[in-house]
Amino acid sequence: MALKEYLGAIILEIDGQEYEIVDFNEQHETGRKVVKTMNGTGRAKGYHQGVKTWELSITAVVPKDDALDWSGVEGAKLTIYPVTEGGKRESYQDCAVVSIGNKYTVDSEARVDVKLLSLNKVEE
Repeated sequence: MALKEYLGAIILEIDGQEYEIVDFNEQHETGRKVVKTMNGTGRAKGYHQGVKTWELSITAVVPKDDALDWSGVEGAKLTIYPVTEGGKRESYQDCAVVSIGNKYTVDSEARVDVKLLSLNKVEE
């Protein structure tokens, strides 16, 4: 049985600047919504296509000379570069910060939890 190589760490870039990310989560809403009608079967008959959205959650380490004002991030492009060869680069376009939270622990560095919304995702 041959060993397989998997995608590893990612590099997160916001408008051309790289940031150290320890956690990244993507939640994609397809935009589909059920259409409820009054009919003899007593159940929904279908759905309609609504607006697609992406909610991103990231945890970044806070450098001593942190210059990024996370609350001011809007209209940004977030690009994920897989470190290993063969991975596809993904970009989230028109991103805006929704919420920010700070995290401090005894054994770890200071971190910031950021939730963003994105209006589009493309593979490059």
